[in-house]
Amino acid sequence: MIKVKNLIKKFGKRTVLNDISFDVNDGETLAIVGFSGSGKSTILKIICGLLDFNSGSIETSDGEIAMVFQYSALFDSLNVFDNIIFALQERKELRKKYSKKDFKNIVEEKLKLVGLTGIENKFPSELSGGMQKRVSFARAIVTNPKTILYDEPTAGLDPISSTLIEDYIVRLKEETHSSSIVVTHQMSTIMRTADKVLMIYNGKCVFKGTPKEMYENGNEYTKQFITASLDGPMKMLTE
Repeated sequence: MIKVKNLIKKFGKRTVLNDISFDVNDGETLAIVGFSGSGKSTILKIICGLLDFNSGSIETSDGEIAMVFQYSALFDSLNVFDNIIFALQERKELRKKYSKKDFKNIVEEKLKLVGLTGIENKFPSELSGGMQKRVSFARAIVTNPKTILYDEPTAGLDPISSTLIEDYIVRLKEETHSSSIVVTHQMSTIMRTADKVLMIYNGKCVFKGTPKEMYENGNEYTKQFITASLDGPMKMLTE
């Protein structure tokens, strides 16, 4: 469960988020969409505690919050095994809880869940972009989170790899029954993974609804986004 109410975030004199409210129930996925620089990723960083906010409130389910960063953000100097197990090894309360055999079983289990096996000793540079992304998924769910946040999960991937990643977002939701938020620009990701959509422009919410409502019965903002038109209420910032 994620409940965000009347969220306001400012950077200096600039208001990036202006009275944003939404909720995501257990087992639901919310897609947050909008132009680059509209504050989408800022919401994720606030929810997971990387940024403070000026006013409003945020409630999340008790338990771990996982973040899947744009472009995977794997540690280049660590192999797949050490990347996935990093959170368990670095936190004292978790490190004491598991044996080396437990770590091995956990890594195998998480890799299997994202459709990868036998790559524990490989380094990120030896993997394709899609495989790196799936390893980042395995790393995110190693602590069995109740909340999963995805920042542009299909960025830089070809259409087929993007479809595969979208399928795993859906699968992880079904397996973990987590509350998930996906920040994305891609209509395929919205339509395939999301239960609800929130569109932000100029710091404000300009649409809330289902993907079907967005596509079939949206407003002037969603129509411009779907058609990628230069004409419409949303204007690109020039400075």
